[in-house]
Amino acid sequence: MSLFNPWVLLGIVMAVLSSFGGGYYKGKTDEVTRQQLEIAALNAQARQKEQALVATIQTQAHKLTKANNEAKLLLQKRNADIDSGALKLRLPVKATNCTVSTPDNPTATSGDSVQATAELDREVAKSIVAITDQGDANTRQLNACIDAYNAAYQTITKGVPQ
Repeated sequence: MSLFNPWVLLGIVMAVLSSFGGGYYKGKTDEVTRQQLEIAALNAQARQKEQALVATIQTQAHKLTKANNEAKLLLQKRNADIDSGALKLRLPVKATNCTVSTPDNPTATSGDSVQATAELDREVAKSIVAITDQGDANTRQLNACIDAYNAAYQTITKGVPQ
């Protein structure tokens, strides 16, 4: 048997090819297993971040609901005070200058330091206050959105190298 025998050469080539083929197959299955483990780990991290985000958003929603309920109670109390007359809305008005000078009081023409005011009707006062309350509610909602965004951003970027 010579090394240059075609059957020996064919056997050597087949042995080399089968070892490369076996290594390729084993490497491929090992790589698939490694990728599946990595995907599972990344999914677990994503689930943890998702749970943290949900908790953060629920906390912000709870804070907003609590603030809105407190504001609603204050609004009801203020409306009750306006209805009872305990709280009145007054606006400054420009008074006409009708000063009458008398000979015995020469300082009466110098002007009056008391500002003239007008009291608004109760329903008008409640309507004006309702406009400001709606603005306050919008501001609370916007601030809650900003806080939720910042909290979510901090949760997402936590642990990410910069």
